[in-house]
Amino acid sequence: MKFKKASAVAASAAVLALILSGCGGQNTSGDSADGASGTVVIDGSSTVAPLSEAAADLFRDEAPGVQVTVATSGTGGGFARFCAGETDINDASRPIKDEEAALCAENGIEFTELVVANDGLAVVVNIENDFLQCLTVPQIQKIWAPESEGKVMTWADVDPAFPVEPLSLYGAGTDSGTFDYFTEAINGETGAIRTDYSPSEDDNVLLQGISGSKYATGFFGLSYVVENSDKVKAVGVDNGAGCVEPSLATVQDGTYAPLGRPLFIYANNQKYAENLAMQRFVDYYIANAQAVADLALFIGLTSDQIATAQAELATLK
Repeated sequence: MKFKKASAVAASAAVLALILSGCGGQNTSGDSADGASGTVVIDGSSTVAPLSEAAADLFRDEAPGVQVTVATSGTGGGFARFCAGETDINDASRPIKDEEAALCAENGIEFTELVVANDGLAVVVNIENDFLQCLTVPQIQKIWAPESEGKVMTWADVDPAFPVEPLSLYGAGTDSGTFDYFTEAINGETGAIRTDYSPSEDDNVLLQGISGSKYATGFFGLSYVVENSDKVKAVGVDNGAGCVEPSLATVQDGTYAPLGRPLFIYANNQKYAENLAMQRFVDYYIANAQAVADLALFIGLTSDQIATAQAELATLK
């Protein structure tokens, strides 16, 4: 995926260069950002990957000698590698689980959680769907609940006002942070979901499925809906206070409930201390979080989230 450069990034990068020359993480050599070289290995969430790819693309102008690779094995699959010490950073669309943190501790991996953007988890339908503008949370539950398997098979089973057309379901796979978030937010328990749907950790696979069938529905990150608005659309969600459309404003102010969420990267503390390339990249990522979110079509951080990210980054220094 390629991203267009914005002129505002140059100004923020210039400020960052001055900051780095003064404090520079663990670096005391006085090297500028463009003097760094080496590799940074990232894996994890396919939802967060576009953010890390955008950060890497922008950072390349500041430090062309640094090679940043971004893989997408899902939040859970990424944590398995991260906690084995195989990667420097894990992209995560949910906070780390207790058992994942325990695995990291068992392997001597200390880490720092950094929030980098916000996203709305969208309920998605085909662009040609002409009968659905909003779903209540109980209706979404009825579509996706484990007990609905074999029973709720048409749209009319969800609501008699909907057409008698078969439900074609697409959603995140079990290694995805999106899967964990959606099942807990909608069905009240992580992993609770009907099994007769087409799962994938790759949002593009889900996009192809939903865009290929007029009566299909599924769920993935709002940013990916925005990027593919000619193929699919997000419906509003009514959590009891009326229908709310997913947007920058409704995700940030919390009214798009229960499907608004923060997105994270997890940095390996020891590798940050020892790898100048990783230091510079992570510092740049956080300092330019808004520019990165804008380029990757995500929702930026609130002022409180920015303060938290900066405080967490300070612990790494």
